[in-house]
Amino acid sequence: MTLLLALLLAVPVTAGFVLLTVFPRAAGAPVVAGGLVAAVVAAVLAVQLAAEVRAAVAPTLVVPLLGDVAFRYTVDGLAAALVVTVTVIGALVLLAAAGEPRLREGRFVGSMLIFLAAMLATVTAATLPALLAPWEVMGAASWVLIAFDRRDRAVGPAATRAFLTTRVCDVGLYVATGAALAGGVPGLALGATAAAPEGWRSLVAAGLVVAALGKSAQLPFSTWLSGAMVGPSPVSALLHSATMVAAGAVLLVRVAPLLAATGWAATLVAWAGALTAVVLGVVAATQRDLKQLLAASTCAQVGLMVLGAGVGATAGASGLLVAHAAVKALLFLAAGGWLAVLRTRSLPVLRGAARRHPVVGVTFTVGAAALAGLPPLSIWWTKDSVLAGVPLGDGLLTVAGLLATALSAVYATRAAWFVWRPTPSPSIRRGAERRRRVPVVLGVALVALAVPAAAVGAVAVAVGAVPRADAGQLVTTGVVAVFAAAATWALHTRPIRLRSAVLPRLAGAARGWLGLETATRTIVVRPVLALARLVDRADGALATVPPRAVATVPRLARVVEARGERPLGTAVTGLGVGIRRLGDLARRPQTGQQHQYYAQGLVAVGTLAALVAVLVVTGVR
Repeated sequence: MTLLLALLLAVPVTAGFVLLTVFPRAAGAPVVAGGLVAAVVAAVLAVQLAAEVRAAVAPTLVVPLLGDVAFRYTVDGLAAALVVTVTVIGALVLLAAAGEPRLREGRFVGSMLIFLAAMLATVTAATLPALLAPWEVMGAASWVLIAFDRRDRAVGPAATRAFLTTRVCDVGLYVATGAALAGGVPGLALGATAAAPEGWRSLVAAGLVVAALGKSAQLPFSTWLSGAMVGPSPVSALLHSATMVAAGAVLLVRVAPLLAATGWAATLVAWAGALTAVVLGVVAATQRDLKQLLAASTCAQVGLMVLGAGVGATAGASGLLVAHAAVKALLFLAAGGWLAVLRTRSLPVLRGAARRHPVVGVTFTVGAAALAGLPPLSIWWTKDSVLAGVPLGDGLLTVAGLLATALSAVYATRAAWFVWRPTPSPSIRRGAERRRRVPVVLGVALVALAVPAAAVGAVAVAVGAVPRADAGQLVTTGVVAVFAAAATWALHTRPIRLRSAVLPRLAGAARGWLGLETATRTIVVRPVLALARLVDRADGALATVPPRAVATVPRLARVVEARGERPLGTAVTGLGVGIRRLGDLARRPQTGQQHQYYAQGLVAVGTLAALVAVLVVTGVR
């Protein structure tokens, strides 16, 4: 079984390396065939390894590094489901990409295979050193793929922004590795991090949380995913479904015991996921660009997985990850098919696209219905398994989960309404459209993805891989999703005109991802660049300083040591007291009285639902 695991990791990376180094400019059927063969072989190996795990055998590959520290890769229950998901979706995305002539070259296919191999190594990594290497490769490969179309001037800055955002957050992974080493974590194993001494344990958790939230585009690191939409649609399909964006959620699920052991990290992660699910759900519900809608919905859905990792519902989060991977790959490939044929991503212009291209339209609708959380499709089952893990006394997290459920139905129904609504005018040139057909290989990939998008959640619950939520919760979330979907369809069919100067601005802000990118530039980018310029000038000035002046530095250090430690200690103590007081205030609503939680939740849901409804109505047209 070690050989099978070694082949699983080696086949796609070797094929990708050969294509990138030997045949980077080669194009045509041989390149596509080579990439597909490598992906299909990897998928077969993944299925064989998953079968071994079902037989209570965990294949493991160990490459010694230093002492008891090693590169250790293991296919356990979580990894078994994920390697099958990654390889199957990767093969189908490569098949769909073969329908676009510009993507049939060695540079693209090779980069996709390297990207795929990095994700396979990430989901099977059992130690921090084994995780670091593929984590870095994934970030570099994403930059190459997002910036693939060099003719578009927008791709360079967008790819660089995505790379730098995730790269800065990746520093947390190095901090966590160093803290685990200093804390004596045996073998730097991910499963042993919870046993680290208290101080080092919190530092390990902090580093892993930052790295995971950045890679999965969770708040406040979400905006890089919006810019990444300039890449080819097959790249978006793989990036959003089974690879990079899912990697952070996979890591948090892996280290859920560590999060729980620290106390604070589990709460932080749960709230980060819940807030992202709600805030980015609002962003998705107001979009007029189909790919931007799908990008924001990815952040929101991954937020629910992160919420599951925070509350300990790891099986539900894993099931949601697999179901969402199939759904989002399907939706992005369908959006890419319309973009190739109709040359637009604008929802108003895409009116009637599903009627004119029924294979794409029907499969897209299956994916949209699953994304909406409509019963009995995949995401309905798995999302409820996540929400069932929220503690009963935490009313606000429950409210956030229900609101995220309603928002999922809103933005998925909004997308479906536009593509099925008959176009009021011939805004698309029919002659040009008739000359461009949806590629057959894309249709095959869409039909193949529609099946797991609809059914994988129910299958996972039936075989016991994902816990089944109680009937009352299933009915509640199903009713919420159906009602939100029906209301959204009705409001789009017969919109309500509201006279307000403020509401259009709010909807516009939501469409612009709430100005998060501008805020990042103002708060982070510009100060860092200014500091870099200042340091550069100081470095140049110090080069001309006489030796005698340099001797004043130790004197200054002694003065600071003598007179500066006490004020600094006072400031740190005051900060701790302030945080403690804020914690006391936050605990006041937690009275233990269930009727008070219901009252708080009712007020919160009513207020937020009213705001979301107004924003959706404002942004209908």
